[in-house]
Amino acid sequence: MRTTQRFNIAQTFGVNAPKGLTIEGFADDGHPQIPVLTPYVFRQGLSSVLAFLRQAGGDAFLLTGPTGSGKTSLICQVAARLHWPVQSVACHGRMELSDLVGQFVLIDGSTRFVHGPLAIAMREGHLLILNEIDLMDPSELAGLNDVIEGQPLVIAQNGGEVIRPNPTFRVFATGNSAGAGDPTGLYQGVLRQNLALLDRFRVLQVGYLPPDDELGVLQASAPSLPREVATLMITVANEIRRLFLGEGEQGAELTVTLSTRTLVRWARLALTFRGAPQPIAYALEQALTARAEPEQREAIHRLAADVMGDLWSGGTAP
Repeated sequence: MRTTQRFNIAQTFGVNAPKGLTIEGFADDGHPQIPVLTPYVFRQGLSSVLAFLRQAGGDAFLLTGPTGSGKTSLICQVAARLHWPVQSVACHGRMELSDLVGQFVLIDGSTRFVHGPLAIAMREGHLLILNEIDLMDPSELAGLNDVIEGQPLVIAQNGGEVIRPNPTFRVFATGNSAGAGDPTGLYQGVLRQNLALLDRFRVLQVGYLPPDDELGVLQASAPSLPREVATLMITVANEIRRLFLGEGEQGAELTVTLSTRTLVRWARLALTFRGAPQPIAYALEQALTARAEPEQREAIHRLAADVMGDLWSGGTAP
């Protein structure tokens, strides 16, 4: 049994909260499944995540929103600060429920049952994160219905083993849709999910960070980047996102977007190549546009050049 402790919410997450407001986490910070602590700006969704950690009430929790908006990192950075171990799974169209529960594998010439991330999370009281859940076959996910509601997991293939849920076990999921499929066509492979499963989820819509918050992320991740350069990079990022999400007059005009993760990469690479000709342009190509279609690459670079002016053809210093 792991020892628990109370964490002051304002101090732990760097947010405005009542002075005495706390949440229970774990005292031991050495578990290998605890996510790595990184700089993170917590937003309004934090209160919903903490409420779910306090009391799941037979629910799971789905975070939905555009790619790179920080859905998984929100959960992981909360877990990192509360020393809460995480079992994280990247879902895909060929995944089966047995991949989550466990299966027999050949080890040293003999077969042995190896528990999967769902079984481990239930037994040990970890957080289970199902990333991109809307890529998985809904018929396989139906096997989670009873587990989410707090019923024990019965593993028939392992002699009827019964795993009762640890009180600190929680199920999170992330997805680019809210389970209703993707009418925009932006995300290949997204499947419409079963209504019975979706009915068991609380849902939080996660968007991109506001510019001021994203500036804080850049200053923490690339502290030597001049503030003016960082501000202009964020302006470029938000214009790319607008075109990706179809908020322009002609609908979605880009098939790539500049997430906060990619924005940090762009900033760091610009500093790495600061002695080269056009370091900001070269860094943007490595961070994002090398994987874009040629026409879109040209359009993004033209957009960035318009926003950044002389900095685009010069260095990283204003």
